[in-house]
Amino acid sequence: MFLRPTQSLEALASAVRAGDLKAQTLVEEAVAAHETREPPLNAYVEWDTDAALRQAKRIDRRVASGDDPGPLAGIPVSVKDLYGVEGFRTRAGTPLELPSEWERPGPFIAGLAAAGAVFMGKTHTVEMAFGGVGINPHRGTPVNPWDPSEHRVPGGSSSGAGVSLWEGSALVALGTDTGGSIRIPASATGVAGHKTTAGRWSTEGVVPLSQTLDTVGALTRTVLDSAYFFSLVDGTAVPERRIGELRVGHPAATACWSTSQDDVVRVVRKALDTLKARGATVTEIAVPELDRATEAYLTSGIAAAECAAFLRRCLPSAYAGLDATVGSRLSSALDMKAADYLDALAERRALARAVEARFEGLDLLVSPTLPITPPTVTSLGRLEDYFEANRRMLSNTCPASYLGLCALSVPVGLDDSGMPVGMQLMAPGGQDPGLLGWGVAIEGALGAAPTLLRSPGGAPQSGRRS
Repeated sequence: MFLRPTQSLEALASAVRAGDLKAQTLVEEAVAAHETREPPLNAYVEWDTDAALRQAKRIDRRVASGDDPGPLAGIPVSVKDLYGVEGFRTRAGTPLELPSEWERPGPFIAGLAAAGAVFMGKTHTVEMAFGGVGINPHRGTPVNPWDPSEHRVPGGSSSGAGVSLWEGSALVALGTDTGGSIRIPASATGVAGHKTTAGRWSTEGVVPLSQTLDTVGALTRTVLDSAYFFSLVDGTAVPERRIGELRVGHPAATACWSTSQDDVVRVVRKALDTLKARGATVTEIAVPELDRATEAYLTSGIAAAECAAFLRRCLPSAYAGLDATVGSRLSSALDMKAADYLDALAERRALARAVEARFEGLDLLVSPTLPITPPTVTSLGRLEDYFEANRRMLSNTCPASYLGLCALSVPVGLDDSGMPVGMQLMAPGGQDPGLLGWGVAIEGALGAAPTLLRSPGGAPQSGRRS
């Protein structure tokens, strides 16, 4: 469980750059974590040990020659199967292998490769990334490792990402987030997940779901690792924050709180109480835009229309073979009138402007990331059960996406079923550095994440993060 859990991403990369740790050693440990895992967790749709070891050896040779391979030197990275990565096929969760043009790396992947990242493999995704549960009837559903007795969903659509981190086969797991697809699996598997502000990082070279809402980013073991990853990709420093200066808005009357399970709410409220005890100011606040955004995201059809149009234009063979969990939700999208689509975009812009005023005097809005315990796969056999679970799993995260906010899921404990609980931090669009600064401070105030120091079944793990 977790690769070198007491060492930060920055510390490991620095050790490789200094020659104190071999990139090959890190990668061999990641390979062993994946290949010896019994039973397998099915995080990956494609895995290449030989390619990863070749990358690691090249990095070690560069270090030995006095060259600096970069701030991600030797770091094992898993990649959601929407990204083009040299040497790997792209399927986007479909039964097909997409045309070779979708294997070409975009700027995001190219930048990580230049920084020394080692790409371990392609992780599972929901078909076309269109779903928050994590199920894929075509390619298989990764196992949420927190329940050793039943196959629970890992959260989606970046369904293999959090599982790869827990397994120890990656230290950074690349995902995409359109309505929660980084934050949901982060919460469900007990890791950190950052949704960047839409448009901040290029989505070129990534199979799209929604040109309006898509973002690229990563899940990491800790918020500290997320901050390091953000800084090196963005070129922007994450500021240091102090909990005593934190001002949190608690929208208790919104559905994000009122419809969440009681045990989930208790865990997140306990985290808020700890922050208050450490000097943070927590204020109940009315934010009706969150509920309006949830309804609009789930009914406006923006993502569905944009996905359906992309498939018809670029991947018509994939459209015909969509599973009912995805295809039935796209079936009427092409019938959407242009005027209705434009009205939906206008409504989104208006709500986004309105919510900006809610942050006056506040740094963050806070809610549970997931309102429910991740359900078992067997409980979702009927389409209506799947659709209800999908709606609920998206309901707390999609408002931030729809409103143009940046957001972060921080693991804060376990629910009554022993499954991880995430606390979602939301900040105004463009304030990603500040959001991560507060996230690091919150992580420090709450102590080592219970999910990082506990294994499924409750067995404690030794050590603390550094």
